[in-house]
Amino acid sequence: MQSRAPADPDVREFEATVERVEPRADRGPAVVLDRTYFYAESGGQPADRGTLAGVPVTDVQAVDGAVVHHLAEDAPLASGDDVVGVIDDDFRTYCTRAHTASHLLYGAGRRLLDDLGYGGFGIDAEKVRVDFATSTDVDDAVLVELERLTNRAVWDSRSVSWGDVPVEEARARDDVAFNTKTEEGVMDDADTVRLVEIEGWDVAACGGTHVSNTREIGPVEVLDRSNPGEGLTRVEFAVGPSAIDRRATVRRAGLDAARQLGTGLDTLDDAVADLRAERDDAEAEARAYKSEVLDGRLAALPTVERGGAVWRTGRIAAFGPNEVGEAAQDRVGDDADVIAVVGDGSTPYVIVATTGEVAVDAGDLVSDLTDEFGGGGGGGPTFAQGGGLDATPETVVAALRDV
Repeated sequence: MQSRAPADPDVREFEATVERVEPRADRGPAVVLDRTYFYAESGGQPADRGTLAGVPVTDVQAVDGAVVHHLAEDAPLASGDDVVGVIDDDFRTYCTRAHTASHLLYGAGRRLLDDLGYGGFGIDAEKVRVDFATSTDVDDAVLVELERLTNRAVWDSRSVSWGDVPVEEARARDDVAFNTKTEEGVMDDADTVRLVEIEGWDVAACGGTHVSNTREIGPVEVLDRSNPGEGLTRVEFAVGPSAIDRRATVRRAGLDAARQLGTGLDTLDDAVADLRAERDDAEAEARAYKSEVLDGRLAALPTVERGGAVWRTGRIAAFGPNEVGEAAQDRVGDDADVIAVVGDGSTPYVIVATTGEVAVDAGDLVSDLTDEFGGGGGGGPTFAQGGGLDATPETVVAALRDV
């Protein structure tokens, strides 16, 4: 016995007779009816909520050809009892609209994506996902167009119909989307398959509940995209109240950003591009200024001649080891054969750069310092650095000058 929900999705209350009751320890029983309009979880659509004989239904599953209703608490039910089932209207309506919306989104994908295949879908309380198997890069522009086409199909008030056709006939049609793994129960070794058709838009093998016209869906708001597996692109969207709330949130953010930038929504992208260009210019100027300052500080370090080589040695504050290392390598050889710099901070670092034409090995020098003061580092004959030294900057500089 299959659920009648897919065939009659508008039924919210019905009478039925209990066929069997299966007691379960520490929870309500599992009940099988002679007929039911509760939707059993399948193919990405969750089970209906509601009550049976006044007792909350916590889950509905299809097991061995029967629809099993799991009750939240014990109930005095027995085979042959007549009961009333009441389906949660809000949740069923949401799932029905969301499921049809997923078909609309896939139909939009037919018009935009190459090498399209269906990877499944799922509904939760806040959003819906559709997994596209496609070779197309679903970038922001494609995402926006998917949303636009989907909402246009809602607005066009396209009729939605469903019915069983022979399996071979369905498979012979190029316009039918199949996914037997995720659409559980659609094929099920039967001679026929249930097709859901949105007029002039999409046809898919599907066992879920659907609206009769796309206008019943309401607004669809695409939320995000991700890659759940190789060759798959997951698109998540909201439908109904959550889509309305999301759209309002995004619009408020857009208006606020436009106001702060002194422009309108229709020119916000240009204003942001201008702002980014200004930021990039400012960052480039700042880098150039910092480079000049650092070069000046290196040039101001005291020099000493040892073993026929000119050394510049001292402390530098407010610059990181990478910045100092690059600057030291660029400068060494101009007016010094060895540049040895200590970062002025609570955990000093050391940078050593040489021309390679003197009897000073930068790597050996840094290794000697880390052996004496701890920390770690490394490098080669012309450049090395170390960090985490357990000594004051003054002490490290003194050690360098005593080499």
